[in-house]
Amino acid sequence: MLKPQLYLASGSPRRQELLAQIGVHFERITAPIDETPFLNETAKDYVLRLAKAKAESGWQAMLAQGKQPLPVLAADTTVVLDGQILGKPLDANDAIATLEQLSGRSHEVLTSLGLRTNTGIEIILSLSTVTFMPLSSAQIAAYVASGEPMDKAGSYGIQGRAGLFISDLQGSFSGVMGLPLHDTATLLARHGLGFLAG
Repeated sequence: MLKPQLYLASGSPRRQELLAQIGVHFERITAPIDETPFLNETAKDYVLRLAKAKAESGWQAMLAQGKQPLPVLAADTTVVLDGQILGKPLDANDAIATLEQLSGRSHEVLTSLGLRTNTGIEIILSLSTVTFMPLSSAQIAAYVASGEPMDKAGSYGIQGRAGLFISDLQGSFSGVMGLPLHDTATLLARHGLGFLAG
């Protein structure tokens, strides 16, 4: 088994799959933080703050657990409509209300990456614009009944059935999933890590 090159401070299966997809060997580390937005905090400031906090939390967990010192990668993704942060749905009714808002409109998806090394933290931001087709009540109900929206920011997963709803995407498909591959590889390469560093 290959030795890990870094720690991934994320419990997201999608981020783990994407990082493995680009050939990065990693070990997952738990980095719980409070993800409540600050009062009047912009979506951009929110995702940048959370990526930084997750990376730092992962770094501190690594030190506390006496693990081999390696860089810690973290990410945060948020969906934004009319300046409003759309988090994970509280329940099915909340998911329906969110999808009704997204129907027939464009929204932004922001994913911030944080890489903590022994010299500090580097933070970058990926911005994508996603446009939904107009959705009927029956389509929204069927999608929510599938259970897919329930653990996802904005109440949808682009890599799943909601991909059918997206009429246009400007930006990074993988960024909307939660880990922009090009930006991630570029960030890692600057620190001598990953496929592009070769």
